[in-house]
Amino acid sequence: MTKFKLLFVSLLIIILATSTFTACGGGDVKSGNQNVTLYVGGAFALTGAYAEDSAAVLAGFEDYVKYVNDNKTLAPWRDIKFPKNVTLELVWRDDELKPEKALTIYDELKSKGMLLFRVSGSQTAMPLMDPLIADNMGATTMVSGSYLLTPPKTIFTNYPLYTDELAAIADWFKANWKETRKPRVAYLTADSAPGRSIDIPAMETYLVNAGFEFVGKQFVPMVPTSPPTTQLAWLKENKVDLALGWMINPGSQPTIKEAVRLGMGPNLDYKITFGFAAPAHLAVFAPAMGTTGNGVIVAGSYPPMSHNEVAGIAFCNELQTKYRPNSKVTHIMYLHGVIEAMLQVEALRLAMTNIAADKLTSKDVLEKGFQSIKSFSTGDLTPPLTFGPGDPEGSDMIRLDQVQNGQVVVLGNYPVHDIY
Repeated sequence: MTKFKLLFVSLLIIILATSTFTACGGGDVKSGNQNVTLYVGGAFALTGAYAEDSAAVLAGFEDYVKYVNDNKTLAPWRDIKFPKNVTLELVWRDDELKPEKALTIYDELKSKGMLLFRVSGSQTAMPLMDPLIADNMGATTMVSGSYLLTPPKTIFTNYPLYTDELAAIADWFKANWKETRKPRVAYLTADSAPGRSIDIPAMETYLVNAGFEFVGKQFVPMVPTSPPTTQLAWLKENKVDLALGWMINPGSQPTIKEAVRLGMGPNLDYKITFGFAAPAHLAVFAPAMGTTGNGVIVAGSYPPMSHNEVAGIAFCNELQTKYRPNSKVTHIMYLHGVIEAMLQVEALRLAMTNIAADKLTSKDVLEKGFQSIKSFSTGDLTPPLTFGPGDPEGSDMIRLDQVQNGQVVVLGNYPVHDIY
């Protein structure tokens, strides 16, 4: 070999080595050169009690996926790029909130090559937990519950446990209690899996240790077909000061309407405060109820979509202006859909910093993606989210909102107590 050829080969080796180092280092995505399609989405309960919520979540997914594909960027407040040769495809099915249908959808999308999933509700999360673990598959969801943490599953939440949300309301109530006696607390919650998930010994123990007298519990159909007069009368008879529970808006709205009719509320004849965990979102509740909803508190929800000074709200409004200018979604769960979509895409992106896009497995996306998400910013739609092995709960703080004069007013952020 001539000196010239030897010099040329040496330079070529150096160039190739440098290129390889640059591609792998600094957190760059190893997307390769070929075009790759990665799937996001999963199961959405577009039929049943969560239909309205799920439709808004799906819209958020649709718009965020379009945004990433169009711009190859992740959010206005992030300077990280998404690889140009990777295209996201949203794949979804309506599980109708039926466990057997959710399992069928999961098997179908897994066989299609999906590397992550979405769980629609507690009813479908229960049967999906073990298959997801067995397949090393990470999933996002719009539900939260202690059953996801005992022991930790692979379903990642972006707002706290319902027990922790209600504990935050109890903290606020106790801090503002003026009487010398102990306040009396009871559950007024939906007769469903998420509604009953708050009814655990650790929750009652927390309330008692926090200085409350625990009175008992009442259950209301998730979507009442008649006013829950009997349950509300029970609260009166037992002199309850604070009623805590999990409800969706089709449950919380008729419940509070009946409570007001019975003269029950913080500013009515019978003094009582009603506090609900998300998804009894006040951004949905307050416009529908107006001043009838005064005094109701919800924990763990999102800022109203009118609060454009919040970066995440401004982003969501911009998405809708671009992608659905004539059919904007006003339901607050649109924000949740964007958050879930951001988490799924971030899990894929992080996994691609270690593994080439066309070589990814669900285990890679779980361990090098979801479980590697740290201090993730949603533009202040939520507190920063952090996950890890054995830690599928993302939030350490809980936002409290109250209806005052028919408007949503922030009461502050309260710590997560890990009650499960």
